[in-house]
Amino acid sequence: MTTPPAQSTVRMGTIPTAREESYIENILRLNRGKIGTFYFTIPSGEVGENQGGTTRVVRGAVVEAGRDHAIIAEADTGHYYLFPMIYFDFAEFTEPLTYLPGSTLPPR
Repeated sequence: MTTPPAQSTVRMGTIPTAREESYIENILRLNRGKIGTFYFTIPSGEVGENQGGTTRVVRGAVVEAGRDHAIIAEADTGHYYLFPMIYFDFAEFTEPLTYLPGSTLPPR
């Protein structure tokens, strides 16, 4: 006699648990509207020519953040910037950040 293969079931109305997903875009989403200083390094030149880059500093608020991008509204000018997350270095805030360890936010 053989045993049947193990099956996983999810009841209607329940959400399966997931591992911690404290990705930067989730943290930025939790802190929409908070003023911060954001640092992005944009590569300059071709590979092998100039290995450095230009650091762009924007003081403003997170409007939206996705898996591969962040939209920042500059505080002084009202300009909106769409930055690829690959260029994101770090951010500084003058107020406490909202952070929910282990939380998963739906993708945007």
